[in-house]
Amino acid sequence: MSVTAPAGFEAAGIARGLKSSGDRDLALVVNRGPSTAAAAVFTSNRCKANPILWSEQVIRDGSVLAVILNSGGANCYTGTFGFQTTHATAEAVAEALSVSAGDVIVCSTGLIGTGDQVFRDRVVGGVPGVVAALTQNGGTDAALAIMTTDTKAKQSVAAGDGWSIGGMAKGAGMLAPGLATMLVVITTDADLPAAALDRALRAATRVTFDRLDSDGCMSTNDTVTLMASGASGVVPDEATFTAALTGLCHDLALQLQADAEGASHDITITVVNAEAEDQAVTVGRSVSRSNLFKAAIFGNDPNWGRVLAAVGTVSEAEATFDPYNIDVTINGVMICKAGEPFEDRDLIDLTPRAVTVLIDLHSGDAVASIYTNDLTHDYVHENSAYAS
Repeated sequence: MSVTAPAGFEAAGIARGLKSSGDRDLALVVNRGPSTAAAAVFTSNRCKANPILWSEQVIRDGSVLAVILNSGGANCYTGTFGFQTTHATAEAVAEALSVSAGDVIVCSTGLIGTGDQVFRDRVVGGVPGVVAALTQNGGTDAALAIMTTDTKAKQSVAAGDGWSIGGMAKGAGMLAPGLATMLVVITTDADLPAAALDRALRAATRVTFDRLDSDGCMSTNDTVTLMASGASGVVPDEATFTAALTGLCHDLALQLQADAEGASHDITITVVNAEAEDQAVTVGRSVSRSNLFKAAIFGNDPNWGRVLAAVGTVSEAEATFDPYNIDVTINGVMICKAGEPFEDRDLIDLTPRAVTVLIDLHSGDAVASIYTNDLTHDYVHENSAYAS
């Protein structure tokens, strides 16, 4: 059900020949109201795809009636023609639904530099078909249609007191933060205004999608959209809604981590006793982006020296800590204490997929976790052949 679990939403996913596999590749999620309140966050990559440039304008008034998404082509760096394609896509959806194009978010995912006339014809020409396929049970079809290198659809539902939230996500590579990560559509039948949705969404993504740093590569197309139909008639407490939304985003983020391209380990890096939360995030991210550390985990090698080496790349201006008073615990075994060897490395079992790394900075009481993956042969192979 995912995005169609909350009342007031319909979705669909159809095949339009954008994928060589012939699988579904065009998705649509529609808010039937009565509310049209919405919020969205986008990649902070300065190299933004045409759908981002369009959708940033759409969300300014806090109203969204539909989100159309295609896989099989990013429509990024395709010039004026590409932006016109995005505009034409929104116009086609608007005409089919009898709404304004200014209320249609457009999302694309796939190879950067793709978006020619064939792409336009297949996307724009597919709008009548995807509109005709809309149903209150179409969430799974939509979630399947936005997949690229994903091996499975990512969906989640959270229930409140008389209201609910549903979400779908795609992403298996280029998972690194920038206000949002990947393509995500979230729906709710709670009755909340756009400003409250925006606050809740930013609070949720800050500690979930923004903490997912699978490969350190930030996409040009990342979008997270939250639409509220208000169909339940229930106005939840904003804090309660934010907590539920955060839980749903966390679930989707972990699903994305578990399906990361070629990964054999899912790694949670938690930094504790930092002076401030942002410092904990910076330290954790420095480890998550160390190819030496990630390769060691792939080889089931608890090489804690690579953890400390990565922590040491963080400048004094970025984080306060004594580099010779750091503890490192891997899968529950403190292998380094105060910057020196401690427990026997043979006590650490890295054969399970889940890996936990705990880094104690002894500098304060702030905590943050980063979610990443190991660096594998399969990841290199998949991304060496992605465009061919």
